[in-house]
Amino acid sequence: MSQTVAVLDIGKTNVKLALFDDGRLLWEKSAPNCIRPGPPYPHEDVENAWNFFLDALREAAHTHQISAIVPTAHGAAGALIGENALAAPVMDYEFAGVEVIEPDYARLRPPFSESLSPKVPAGLNLGRQLAYQKWCCSDLFAKARHFVGYPQYWTWRLSGVAVSEVTTLGAHTDLWAPRQGEVSSLVKALGVNHLLPPLRRAFDPLGPIRPEIAAATGLAPETQVFCGIHDSNASLLPYLVSRQAPFTVLSTGTWVILMCVGLSLDQLDPRDDTLANVDALGRPTACGRFMGGREYAVIAGGGGNPALDAIERVIESGAIALPCFSGQGGPYATTEGVIRGKVAAGERTALATLYCALMSDLMLTRMGAIRGDLIVEGTFAGNLPFCQTLGALRTTQRVFAAQDTAGTARGAAMLAHWPPSYQIAEPAPVDPISIIGLDSYRKAWTAAVDMIAQ
Repeated sequence: MSQTVAVLDIGKTNVKLALFDDGRLLWEKSAPNCIRPGPPYPHEDVENAWNFFLDALREAAHTHQISAIVPTAHGAAGALIGENALAAPVMDYEFAGVEVIEPDYARLRPPFSESLSPKVPAGLNLGRQLAYQKWCCSDLFAKARHFVGYPQYWTWRLSGVAVSEVTTLGAHTDLWAPRQGEVSSLVKALGVNHLLPPLRRAFDPLGPIRPEIAAATGLAPETQVFCGIHDSNASLLPYLVSRQAPFTVLSTGTWVILMCVGLSLDQLDPRDDTLANVDALGRPTACGRFMGGREYAVIAGGGGNPALDAIERVIESGAIALPCFSGQGGPYATTEGVIRGKVAAGERTALATLYCALMSDLMLTRMGAIRGDLIVEGTFAGNLPFCQTLGALRTTQRVFAAQDTAGTARGAAMLAHWPPSYQIAEPAPVDPISIIGLDSYRKAWTAAVDMIAQ
């Protein structure tokens, strides 16, 4: 049996256990991620996810010799932990009730020039969640010994070691100052310095699994637990070691995260929901984002990918989708999405594809990302018309599509043997094409977007 790395991948929509050996996916199992309604607020169903992981690890251990476990999780989530358990539930970042504290929180949050973290709705700024818990859930907050990012909650649960980690602290939390490489002024202003455990690197081993986990799963007691990483930064890792800057990775799933490696931070604008994330080596990375996967599903009326000729028929019809269909993320989070014109039910996926490609193009243009490879990773990598449309819009960049949808977990697995000694799989180049009427369609769409922004 080969030695393998197990990745606990906690996404907003699904949780997954995936096993890798030198970058090769060996085994995976997934389940829906659940949100519980409360009290005291909507929160992640961590026990359901934990039981899934224990069962999946037990099943995987029958056929694979797992030597290491690496957690990766979505951003805008963090855990107040006590001596042996959560002190408070892990808040769902879509909980709008957190904004009740905004007048008081606004007086404490750092300026964008310090945090490079834009003000975003609900609990998408993790610092706002923490302030809400301190001010509105004081009985629970008082029980907390540490506050950790969501990947590091799973690290702690597996190993008993509480740590902080920079990709999570630097993911639009208001808690990090990327240019300085240290916690922001908000940490002191909120009086939570004592809750942040020591900073460790994403690829640091923290120790073996707890004995009771070894007993419950059949894993070897010496199985190592690694610090873990924010999911979008996990998607970026394979390209950090295989490509020269500048290049851009579109990490796609529930969110579309545009990570522009080698791009100046000077054109970031909080009004556009552009920001700096921080990579696994502590370096600020210019990013933009919108909730593209969620919006795609709303516009399309479900999932699935279109045919290229359906894209051309929608362009010819003049029907357009205008933001925003998720209520959060991107430059137009506060406007209500609308579809203008008539679209056949079977061509809604084409309209959704056009919308997501145009939004990606708009944000890249505003950020000044006009050079270097453009790599589509995640769900949209399997939508060839999306990649082709993006390539037709971004004529100064070459588009590539990652070959599988396991990019986040595959990147996280690299942390157990950092830096990797094996060859990184190359994404497939997308042949450039010309799409009739696309330039005129983009001009009409952009003019309509400019109107709704006024």
